[in-house]
Amino acid sequence: MQKRTKIITASIVAGVLVLGATAAIAGPIVYRDLIVGPAADAPTVTATPNPSADAGSGDAAGDLTGSWSVTDGSFAGYRVDEVLNGTDVTVVGRTAQVTGTLAIADTTLESAEITVDVASIETDSSNRDDYFRQNAVRVDENPTATFVLTDAVVSDGAPAVGEVQTIQATGDLTLAGVTRSVTVELQAVLNGATGQVAGSIPITFADFGVEAPNLGFVSVEPDGFVEFSLELARA
Repeated sequence: MQKRTKIITASIVAGVLVLGATAAIAGPIVYRDLIVGPAADAPTVTATPNPSADAGSGDAAGDLTGSWSVTDGSFAGYRVDEVLNGTDVTVVGRTAQVTGTLAIADTTLESAEITVDVASIETDSSNRDDYFRQNAVRVDENPTATFVLTDAVVSDGAPAVGEVQTIQATGDLTLAGVTRSVTVELQAVLNGATGQVAGSIPITFADFGVEAPNLGFVSVEPDGFVEFSLELARA
């Protein structure tokens, strides 16, 4: 995560250089709606309608103490807006190459560390992706982005199975070789023996040493989001 993931930014320049001519010919709205298409929705959790028999929906989740791992079905990446001749074009990059562990004691999340393979993040443009990897993040020097929890997250009580909770977590986000403390609002849900956590971390590119490019007819907003959706199971 990055997932803050973590993850980002001037990556849009390559897309601008290669796709800019197309956009200029087709028009920014046609480019946004027909060529690029709608951006993927921001990640949210999904409560399972029929949780496993060992924990029915609405029942207390039981003892959550122990180690939990990020499993298949997880993803992380970034979301940023290009402004092309006054028209916003949202760009989303994602990867399924996410790993991590969490430690829970009773109803307290004591520690968490999430790692994202930055080089595998993809958007709709391979040229944009190449620029992102080689120039913006420099994956040869910074192959991963990480989020490390720095403050324990304490729940008021045992969560109910299938009940979506909103919690806040504070930790260190490292991307492009720079580490910053961030606070992220998370959605979390337990679905029987498994769980899911999703969130978006607002970032300012300059805070991570990345300057949002401006080429005149197209520019990149100075702020964006690191996004993640994590599927969890006991380690």
